[in-house]
Amino acid sequence: MVDSLTVFLTGNELGELKPCGCSGGQLGGFDRRSAVLNTVPEQKRLIINTGSFVKSDSEQALIKYHIIIQAFQELDYDLVSLSEKDIEIGRNLNLLEDIESAFNIISPHSTSEMNVPAKFTKELLLKGRTVLSTVAAFDPESTPIEQIGELFAVPSGVPTLNILILSNNDPGTIKSIAKAAPFVDCVVCPSESDEPVVIGNPNKRPLAFSVGRFGRYICRLKVTAPARVGQPLRLAFKALPVDESLRKDESLVKLYEDYQQIVKDRNLLEKHPRFALPDGLEYAGSKSCKSCHEYEYEKWNSNVHARAYSTLEQAGSQFDPECVVCHVIGMDYESGFISRQDTGHLINVGCENCHGPGSEHILTTGATELTEPKSTCIDCHTPDHSGDYAGNENAFMEKIQHWREPNAAGNVK
Repeated sequence: MVDSLTVFLTGNELGELKPCGCSGGQLGGFDRRSAVLNTVPEQKRLIINTGSFVKSDSEQALIKYHIIIQAFQELDYDLVSLSEKDIEIGRNLNLLEDIESAFNIISPHSTSEMNVPAKFTKELLLKGRTVLSTVAAFDPESTPIEQIGELFAVPSGVPTLNILILSNNDPGTIKSIAKAAPFVDCVVCPSESDEPVVIGNPNKRPLAFSVGRFGRYICRLKVTAPARVGQPLRLAFKALPVDESLRKDESLVKLYEDYQQIVKDRNLLEKHPRFALPDGLEYAGSKSCKSCHEYEYEKWNSNVHARAYSTLEQAGSQFDPECVVCHVIGMDYESGFISRQDTGHLINVGCENCHGPGSEHILTTGATELTEPKSTCIDCHTPDHSGDYAGNENAFMEKIQHWREPNAAGNVK
């Protein structure tokens, strides 16, 4: 077996702790990462996160920020490169000291309150020789590229692996780095897609790539000795999907359950922002439609939308507003869903999701037309939550068909 070192890289969690589970084949989840990371012994690996923990500073995002820090610690990350927003939120939550004690950190965004180092070095052994692995964070907008050399000063004659994490990038940045800092082996660029992307020629130094978003992939950089002494280390990049076949780590499963309990205890469902419906309209619930539309109601009641809320209960996500909003009626509006206890008649994906709030239509025995707001399929069947939907729209529609006439669905937005 060829002796090698492995660098694992992730980043841009953006608040995604695990896939929602609403469709098969979804990638990601902290609870499955260890199945990849632990394939390499601790003394032969370096585990790095490139930062960007959450999207915003909402109450729910801040809860996730706490959980993500704990997840990195549980997964034995060697290093986390903090974004400017990561530092700002950590400072506001008084968590910076906790972060520093949990794992090594770097950032190009030091502040007067927190002097974060810009680089981290770890010694690893490859074929009996010490390899000096240095990871540095760099902001090309605020620092001249010529200063990169100050981050990677090493004793001559020692094999090195130099990785540069960029906080931003433009088309000319990598070429400038290659010219001014030929000793840089890898450049990690900001991610613009969920999947990791190799930028440019993978066989040329520096090897440039992005790590993707939402934890759906783990980037693996396999490092082997050169054919001849004095040549650069050999690098092989691969993006590993965090798929459903990977074994879950029970400690990370428990951590996600802790998150669910916090969300419940904070009562985030009731705090969810709600807007007034136009013209005094209100949601009435699907059973209110039955007296006039009995055939349609009974057909709807036998399909998957009528059981949407129970899938949340099975997953323990019935208190998470990010999940609940697509499994109930009108949660974004006043008179819409609040909780099973208070608005149980609005659970599941019902008539008013697609046709609009029904109070006036019912009051006037159908004389008043149903109006906005009406949801479309793609409001909830997004690539993130329903990866199989695109390209299979007709098959999905057949599952929920509840009308008699071939064209009866035409009035549904």
